[in-house]
Amino acid sequence: MSEPSRFATALVNETATAHLMADLALLIGPGDVITLSGDLGAGKTAAARALIRYLAGDDTIEVPSPTFTLAQHYDLPPHPLLHADLYRISGPGELDEIGLAPLPEDAVVLIEWPERAAGGLPADRIDIAISHRPALGSAARSAEITGYGKAASQVARLASLRRFLDDAGYLDARRQRMAGDASTRSYARLIRDDASFILMNAPKRPDGPAIHDGKSYSAAVHLAEDIKPFVAIAHGLRGQGFSAPEIHHADLESGFLITEDFGSAGFVEGTPPAPIVERYQAATDLLAALHGRTLPDTLPLTADTAYAIPAFDLEAMLIEVGLMLDWYLIDRGIEPDEGLRAEFLAIWRALLAKPDAASRTWVLRDFHSPNLIWLEQRRDIGKVGIIDFQDTVLGPDAYDLVSLLQDARVDVPESIELALLARYAKARLECEAHFDPAGFAETYAIISAQRNTRLLGTFARLNRRDGKPHYLRHQPRIWTYLTRSLAHPALSAARAWYRNHVPPPAG
Repeated sequence: MSEPSRFATALVNETATAHLMADLALLIGPGDVITLSGDLGAGKTAAARALIRYLAGDDTIEVPSPTFTLAQHYDLPPHPLLHADLYRISGPGELDEIGLAPLPEDAVVLIEWPERAAGGLPADRIDIAISHRPALGSAARSAEITGYGKAASQVARLASLRRFLDDAGYLDARRQRMAGDASTRSYARLIRDDASFILMNAPKRPDGPAIHDGKSYSAAVHLAEDIKPFVAIAHGLRGQGFSAPEIHHADLESGFLITEDFGSAGFVEGTPPAPIVERYQAATDLLAALHGRTLPDTLPLTADTAYAIPAFDLEAMLIEVGLMLDWYLIDRGIEPDEGLRAEFLAIWRALLAKPDAASRTWVLRDFHSPNLIWLEQRRDIGKVGIIDFQDTVLGPDAYDLVSLLQDARVDVPESIELALLARYAKARLECEAHFDPAGFAETYAIISAQRNTRLLGTFARLNRRDGKPHYLRHQPRIWTYLTRSLAHPALSAARAWYRNHVPPPAG
């Protein structure tokens, strides 16, 4: 059992309490237990209300004290939350009677008056003790935050985040929740003096055990395990004249950034969302411009350190498609034997030899609609704001175009995909006489099959390992893209293998 982690902070008013709870919200998730203790009128319910309203993204949502109902359930956008008040129970034995033993693992649990169930609460939890601070004013409070067990690291990180915000001059900024992504990163808007900035919380994250020659999956396929690649690539893109966010403040070791806010104008519209063709055209033009340049392999990170962009080599691409065997097929009730695995990997080793041998460019890796912001006030391809690029590698030029035109979360009609493929090829030919459209089309099909194979496995893993079933709804779309790419003559062997061994997604 790790030692508890503890820090105290003064809260001059209820707004300061709301800021503290918003900062805590960046670091918690389902299964976490937070207790709020203090005398009557200390501000426990105000703190609970602030956390719930922040997670709801709604400052007007009703958050009644559950003193009489004992527990109140909230289905909030990031995850469910259970708000309990134990004032009316007499001991931990009553937790079972009111449905609080065991506590739910699929929700954040927020408990007022935890001392009423002393000894009955989990060892891994965050305790927040609130008390009056009359010396600072009638509305002032003091909060002592303690993390026990696994929660000790969360409280230590909360203390680091608060110091970072204070040092950067944003501790008093209003927080606004932003949706997260499939990673461990979380985001908030910081609003101060009518100006808005983005706070990124990016803890170090080795992705699982060392199973690939002593490396975790993330290390083996060159996914960023800390914030340093984001900073280096952001500076690199801006140096090339592309619209990446300016970084205002950074803590490279802890993984906190405050960056320029590009706003929220996206590249899709309607229900269900569909591409805004003009914006997809600009994004296609950006990729053609990027791929037509000679780009450095190493970028400055600090005054005395540099960042070497890793190569997206054959072995990394093979490990990615292996997610099909390890997660997707198993999710569909198929346990591939060694013979089947060997056939699959032999087909892919042969297919990927061509893109592996081709000249390499920056592959931003997640260049698709959720990570692109439309900047109307800028000119030409500067209108395309790029916000997700920390996993950049050196690899085939087709990769980012596949990401854009076969968007995993948005249906891109084949007619639009083909028109933009032609637009890209024309732009490359105008600047590079040696550009080979037919060869590029073959590489595009191979990389499409590789990426969509990986995504089927990734989304199955997010469901089975990480408890994120909502990603499964994208699998039928990914299957459609995969079927398109497998139709290319160069993929005939893969097409036959998939037809014989890979069932389509459920539903």
